[in-house]
Amino acid sequence: MADQAETAPPTRRNGGSGMVLDDTAKRIIEQLQQDGRRSYAAIGKAVGLSEAAVRQRVQRLLEGGVVQVVGVTDPMMLGFSRQAMIGIRCSGDLNIVADQISELVGIEYVVITAGSLDLLVEVVAEDDDQLLEILSRIRAVPTVTSTESFLYLKLRKQTYAWGTR
Repeated sequence: MADQAETAPPTRRNGGSGMVLDDTAKRIIEQLQQDGRRSYAAIGKAVGLSEAAVRQRVQRLLEGGVVQVVGVTDPMMLGFSRQAMIGIRCSGDLNIVADQISELVGIEYVVITAGSLDLLVEVVAEDDDQLLEILSRIRAVPTVTSTESFLYLKLRKQTYAWGTR
């Protein structure tokens, strides 16, 4: 579960940014995956570019939606005691339903899936009452036909360092 240090606009990912990434850009991304606070000078030293060149490249990666640099928090430490993945079955256009659910407060992650569920939605809530309220708002979306809740009991692994290809 990732919480952002600052509020950022929702991100839609459709499998590509339209940007072509060269080997240097990929190495910069890998440096940021290891430590998002790493200085441009340190990244430049690792990839063989000047600090200014790294700054420009990182800015292009940010503007292109290739990377986000955020503060990842532990929701439990911030007073959010209930986290869940909600599986949703629905009728109609999945993109429209996903967009409607994405607008709901408390929804942190929305993905269209293949298989027995149409959408997976990640929820971060203060308590069971807030989770129930969010679940009720999901169920109120007209084309949602059913939901299945998967409560998080203990987070065992969370990483964002999958590298580049």
